[in-house]
Amino acid sequence: MAIVENAAPLGASHRASPADAIMDADKGRISARLDRLPATRAVWKLIVLLSLGFFFELYDLFFTGYVATGLVKSGILTPTTANFFGASGVASFVAALFGGLFLGTIACGFLADRFGRRAIFTWSLLWYVAANTIMAFQSTADGLNFWRFVSGMGIGVELITIGTYLSELAPKHLRGRSFAICQTIGFAAVPIVAFLSYRLVPNAPYGIDGWRWVVLLGGVSAFFVWYFRRNLPESPRWLASKGRIREADETLARLEEKVARQYGRPLPEPGPAEPVHEKTSFADMWKPPYRKRTAMLIIFHVFQTVGYYGFANWVPTLLVKQGITVTHSLLYTTVIGFAAPLGPLLGYWIADRFERKAVIIGMAALNIAAGLLFSQASSVVAIVTLGVLLTLAGNIISFTYHTYQQELYPTAIRARAVGFVYSWSRLSAVFSSFVIAFTLRGFGVTGVFVFIAAAMMIVILAIGLMGPKTLGKSLESISH
Repeated sequence: MAIVENAAPLGASHRASPADAIMDADKGRISARLDRLPATRAVWKLIVLLSLGFFFELYDLFFTGYVATGLVKSGILTPTTANFFGASGVASFVAALFGGLFLGTIACGFLADRFGRRAIFTWSLLWYVAANTIMAFQSTADGLNFWRFVSGMGIGVELITIGTYLSELAPKHLRGRSFAICQTIGFAAVPIVAFLSYRLVPNAPYGIDGWRWVVLLGGVSAFFVWYFRRNLPESPRWLASKGRIREADETLARLEEKVARQYGRPLPEPGPAEPVHEKTSFADMWKPPYRKRTAMLIIFHVFQTVGYYGFANWVPTLLVKQGITVTHSLLYTTVIGFAAPLGPLLGYWIADRFERKAVIIGMAALNIAAGLLFSQASSVVAIVTLGVLLTLAGNIISFTYHTYQQELYPTAIRARAVGFVYSWSRLSAVFSSFVIAFTLRGFGVTGVFVFIAAAMMIVILAIGLMGPKTLGKSLESISH
């Protein structure tokens, strides 16, 4: 009954007015009905299901740095190469991943806008699990890098799809916290992959290189794919953007019914329906108000990647270059890795209280300070403490910008637009991995962190000078 009281069936109003006008109004009402939903178990269940998909994605993404020492130990790769773009070094393995991520985000982001969030969420996950399984059986640098590139494409599509999916399902008052929970669960994969690497990479259980076990264990995600798909609805906002108003209404009504039952009283009245952008095209990214946002996000992604992955993917190798053994390097990295989910978990308490841009700026400044100190650290306590601070700062930035970039574009082009700007971070990672390898060889660990600090200063300037405010606003009002 609560549903009937709060939202009349869309079909009834559709018969009473001209089709085009009613469709526009219906799209706005879908969003207003979503944004007024209280935080009940049904809403959080959707967030957690998407977050579990994100867990397996980050496991796959972050084992790169942890298995690198094992790939060197097995003789497949070398720590550095004589040539800047050498294909046999660790940098080439990192670059192959991010090359795939770049192509997946820039060329395939449209898939979620065309075929729906739910379908692409499922199939991109299967894609990269299959590619990584094949990669685990490679014994040459070329074979390893090729299949890492292929898996990177699938991860790139998944990254965009999960963020878009989550931003459209979460009510506006929960949007920041939903991304914080999503990334808390996702980043729980970091200490797990770090611990598995610590136990497996230096060894060869049953005569099989430890790094291969780490990669194969991530494939367990495939067993959960169909469970995720069965329990996730399509985004009502996406359905409405495609003119499938009745499906959007039915999908949302089922969710409203569950929420109302758990809420125990009539749902709040929907707020006024915000105008929905019609006929939005990819070219609109370069028109006001999106042009400035697009430029800001491109600059941001080119340089935030240097700070984030420059530490996350290289920390075991950096520690080895400081004279620490492979085993101890992986042990310290495992301890640091346990801080990964704490960043977004702490961020849960600030996510919907402070402007996204202010949080990004503050954490970028912490990244600069902790990174420069880390480059000079020699004691175990200092290394682990500063590593934890870098991890916390990086992961708070991560969940915040994933929320932020999804808010800045309309539903019709959200996945494509975010995929385009996000792809610059993947392209940056390809080249920055070689730059970091070159810097490490010529200027040592200190040189690497000076390079990272300069990149994060540019992040602060881009967000501070060009970033709009979004806290507490509906996606539709931010689009205007």
